[in-house]
Amino acid sequence: MPVWSIVLLTVMLVLVIALIVLIIIGNKLRRKQQANQAQIEAAKQVMSILVIDKKRMKLRDAGLPKMVLDQTPKYLRGSKMPVVKAKIGPKIMTLMADPKVFEQIPVKAEIKAEVSGIYIMGIKSVRGGKIVVEEKKKKGLKGLFSRKK
Repeated sequence: MPVWSIVLLTVMLVLVIALIVLIIIGNKLRRKQQANQAQIEAAKQVMSILVIDKKRMKLRDAGLPKMVLDQTPKYLRGSKMPVVKAKIGPKIMTLMADPKVFEQIPVKAEIKAEVSGIYIMGIKSVRGGKIVVEEKKKKGLKGLFSRKK
């Protein structure tokens, strides 16, 4: 057998083993995520909150409790997360929001939101208005030359 065929077979074998390992790890992570999502869904409740401010900021700078920072993986502590400052009853709290929901949250408005712990999962209603979904800007050459009228 020529040398190049032996090298090709070993490379193929390594790729197949890597693919199998990735499939197994992916299935474990998917099951873990589904279990966590079920736990979050069970703990959610609808609250009336007054949104003071919303920003994308690093977890260290957001003013979240120390316990939240300790539970966050180290590689995510430096990334920017959607953070909402809101008044819930007499308390002003810092909450994290789902990225899809974050775009819809109006600033300086009272909303009814689905909250699980410090995580905003969804918006039920906005007082005195509609839930506004902002359109994304067009990217690319076509978006550069098209204008809204």
